Amino acid sequence: MGKLTTYLSFVRFSHSVFALPFALTGALLAWREAPFSWWQVLWIVVCMVSARSAAMGFNRLVDARVDALNPRTAMRELPRGMMSSTEAALFVLVSAIVFVAGAAQLNRLCLLLSPVALAIVFWYSLAKRYTTYTQMFLGLAMAVAPVGGWIAAGGGAGAEPWLLGLAIGLWVGGFDILYACQDVAFDRGHGLRSIPARFGVPASIRLSRAMHVATVVMMAALWRVAALPVVYLAGVGIVALLLIYEQSLVSDDDLSQVKKAFDLNGYVGIVYFAATALALYVE
Repeated sequence: MGKLTTYLSFVRFSHSVFALPFALTGALLAWREAPFSWWQVLWIVVCMVSARSAAMGFNRLVDARVDALNPRTAMRELPRGMMSSTEAALFVLVSAIVFVAGAAQLNRLCLLLSPVALAIVFWYSLAKRYTTYTQMFLGLAMAVAPVGGWIAAGGGAGAEPWLLGLAIGLWVGGFDILYACQDVAFDRGHGLRSIPARFGVPASIRLSRAMHVATVVMMAALWRVAALPVVYLAGVGIVALLLIYEQSLVSDDDLSQVKKAFDLNGYVGIVYFAATALALYVE
């Protein structure tokens, strides 16, 4: 049990709630036209958890040396010696294999696209070494979730998954910018790149807020494109309130509540999924 707890902590398993609801939301939208299957639900969950575990494990593995130098991250499992690099690499490999195997259970297109999805989620971990716009690549990695859910559920051509993917990408990029504000001095001192390290905290917070406004706009646009009932808009309104509160916790000269702001995002996906499910299956 101790080793299991270490592995779950290693990949922050509880944070799976960020992406999973949006993959399922993409599937819900597709199931309006395609046949629903609990088998698909099972394998979508398997794929989302395994892909995120592989991505997070890879992130921890390639960042182990840097994490050991950063006081904020020095207590993570690899720097503390609670896991070896070999264990971490094996965990990433097994998680990636499970993801590809799960994709094969869904449909041929999912299987063919699975290496592309892994490449996208792995690239984020390396991006900070090459580009200022690291947070945008995390947004891209998470934007894959609703598109993947749509494809997994047999969705065809349509604007819905792309609008939702754009909304999720903006949302995730926005909150990751806030999170990265904590490490501006460290990143600059160690040659790591990020939006806050390049443009400073005040400008980065303004960009984060603009991205979260755009998130709500994209979610509202989906309401019109998908012709959803008004209860969906009520859910979008709650998401907007959560994002306003999140942004209110962070300011140019006070980053002490960044973690609290970050944790609020776990509720965004749950609220949004519940509102979409109600809109599609209750009204």
